[in-house]
Amino acid sequence: MSFKISLMAICFAASLLAADAAVDQAKKQMAAKKYDEAVATLEPALQAKPKSVEVQKTLSEAYTFQADVAMNNAALPPRQKYPQALRGFRKAVQLDKDNKRAKEGVDMIEGIYKQMGRPVPN
Repeated sequence: MSFKISLMAICFAASLLAADAAVDQAKKQMAAKKYDEAVATLEPALQAKPKSVEVQKTLSEAYTFQADVAMNNAALPPRQKYPQALRGFRKAVQLDKDNKRAKEGVDMIEGIYKQMGRPVPN
């Protein structure tokens, strides 16, 4: 019985370290402005540890940066960048309800659509 408990403890510790490693790697990627890579790093970590607040907050931050990049991309026309940014900001808010910047992004884009008299994308 103690072998089984020891094995479970080792597996649990390994999963904690894996999530921490993914968060550390994602933070480095975000510092290098590689937001797509950070999201790709954190999505599997979130699936492995869906209740990890650290993974959720870091992924929320990555989605927020990704949405900011879309919003400020002069090469994208508004019909592409607004829906893309809105999806990113919404994902960020779903992961971290306290993400003020993402909430402001959602409010801003929804306000733009409402001012234009157009339906807000889902």
